[in-house]
Amino acid sequence: MDTTVADTLIGTTIDGRYRITGRVARGGMATVYRATDERLGRPVALKIIHPSQATNVHFVDRFTDEAKTIARLTHPNVVAVYDQGRHEGLPYLVMEFVQGRTLRDLLAQRTRLTPVEALAILEQMLAAIAAAHRAGLVHRDVKPENVLVAEAPSGGTNDLVDAVVKVADFGLARAIEASTVDESGQLMATVAYVAPELVQAGQADARTDVYSAGIVLFEMLTGRVPYDAADPVEVAWKHVDNDVPAPSALVPGLPRALDGLVARATRRNPGERPTDAGRLLTEVQAVRDTLGTADAATALLSPVPGRPADATTIVPTVPAADATALVPPVPAAHHPGGHRPSWARLPEHGGARSAPHRRGAAEPHREGLFADRRRASLISLIAVTVLVVLGSTWWLAVGRYTDAPSLLTLPKAAAEEAAAKAGFGVFYGDGRYSDTVAKDSVVSQNPGPGERVVKGETLTLILSLGPEVHAVPDLSGQEAASAKGSLEELGLKYREGKGQYSDTVPEGVVISLSPRAGTELKPGETVTVVLSKGRAPITVPNLVGMNINEARGKLQELGLTALERSKDSDQPADQVLAQTPKPGTGVEKNAEITLDVSKGPPLVTVPDVGRQPCQQAKATLEGAGLVAQIGGLNPNGTVFAQNPGPNQQVAPQSPVQLQCF
Repeated sequence: MDTTVADTLIGTTIDGRYRITGRVARGGMATVYRATDERLGRPVALKIIHPSQATNVHFVDRFTDEAKTIARLTHPNVVAVYDQGRHEGLPYLVMEFVQGRTLRDLLAQRTRLTPVEALAILEQMLAAIAAAHRAGLVHRDVKPENVLVAEAPSGGTNDLVDAVVKVADFGLARAIEASTVDESGQLMATVAYVAPELVQAGQADARTDVYSAGIVLFEMLTGRVPYDAADPVEVAWKHVDNDVPAPSALVPGLPRALDGLVARATRRNPGERPTDAGRLLTEVQAVRDTLGTADAATALLSPVPGRPADATTIVPTVPAADATALVPPVPAAHHPGGHRPSWARLPEHGGARSAPHRRGAAEPHREGLFADRRRASLISLIAVTVLVVLGSTWWLAVGRYTDAPSLLTLPKAAAEEAAAKAGFGVFYGDGRYSDTVAKDSVVSQNPGPGERVVKGETLTLILSLGPEVHAVPDLSGQEAASAKGSLEELGLKYREGKGQYSDTVPEGVVISLSPRAGTELKPGETVTVVLSKGRAPITVPNLVGMNINEARGKLQELGLTALERSKDSDQPADQVLAQTPKPGTGVEKNAEITLDVSKGPPLVTVPDVGRQPCQQAKATLEGAGLVAQIGGLNPNGTVFAQNPGPNQQVAPQSPVQLQCF
């Protein structure tokens, strides 16, 4: 059934400009359509994400940001991005429409390619990926489905050595990976091409793309991927646990140089691979040049499935024992030295070959002359070929190499200046902590100082992050297991201190840390964590207002201890004014309860009112805050006695008795 009939977007014009004419492909995240840019009158490819992804705000934002970045990546082997926008809430990209087919389609038809064809395609792939690496982008999903083989200038895609190769979906795999959670935990990258570090740690850099490109080369040479299994996770872990086999183990007769190339690109340790696509490209070109020379001198191996026999191939003249050194044939018109893309072509030698002279029946007397000329031309050609081979061999083996400069311990700016002066570019890997190298200075480099390296190559530099220190995280409210995990992730040791009772923090939850949160520690240092023991078993009673004797008895009954503090107060003496902890608080047995106890009101000095008129004495006492009680025979007489006597200390409002006569 033609599924395009049911696609409602067919025939739709997007943003009044892009008229969709057909569907090209449908993937897990988006569908690609063929469209016409009616403003410029050119065919384009329109990629629009599925409605199920439109609700993922993080994915949509990342999709848009990555598209803008890719649009600035201009390279003849990169599928260009022209425009981006939204249609009915769904983000879309407008891209270059490549007339051709994917490398996956090509392999499905041909099974495998000749070494020269495979290297010709790989060179253009790596040129595109290298441009992305220089711009700070990592593809993360290099596979045949993302490699488009366009029609060659001569027409058709069967001429693979001369075909134009373009790489698609730069950065979009990262947008998907950063925003999509697969319930099965399956990797977003296609497992057949996934690098070990992406499986183990989920980390990717330029060397991750190098690994995937090596797997693509393996598949082009052998017609299959190195690992297969029913479970995708099992395939992914085979990349971690096994070395990629040599292609010649599956296809006998493949040159050993190709085995070495695949092996270097697919090392399980990223540090042992070429540092980026540009460095791998240099190695591929060197191998292709070597294979081109060998091919011109020798070899025809068994034909590749799907490739017709070519009458221009050369019959091998070497013994059968040397068959493993032979190279599959390349048609004379497709020799890599002459039809390599312009960005990868070495200087050509020699002029055009003239058409052979046709001898007629009436010219037998010139045969000897022509034979001599042919002999002389052959000798000259052999001499030139020897010189070219010797020169090329010297250049490939010696001349193009130099010693890598030492950039160790140099600050970033100084390292870049030194590298540029020596003719090298720089690529920065992930930083590394160092106790000896200052922050933002070079702590390591690859290739190392003094190592032989191709002139003009890119050096991978690792900058120091300074001494490794980590701030103690705020673990308040976390349970013990979570707190321990948080500390161990930072390389800090967990130690559990003496627990404390708490009325507010549940049992087993962090109350405090030592040292406190925010303190910077080195890995291996210890953080003491105090956990809550929950609410204490004894509830403190309310003692305020009680007499101190009563309060003491109450605390003794509960197994608690009173700690008393006297306070000045207008309240009666020995009355409890306040307590700590507050009533209702949970405490342990023998805990101290602090009680503030009133010392009573301040005392008043009784004035001497003897021999004063009684009414005057009364007024004097009342003015001192005392109460006068008049007795005797004459209330209006004179005071002959008072009790308490003069200058005694009594409480305010205490009565003073007066005897008046």
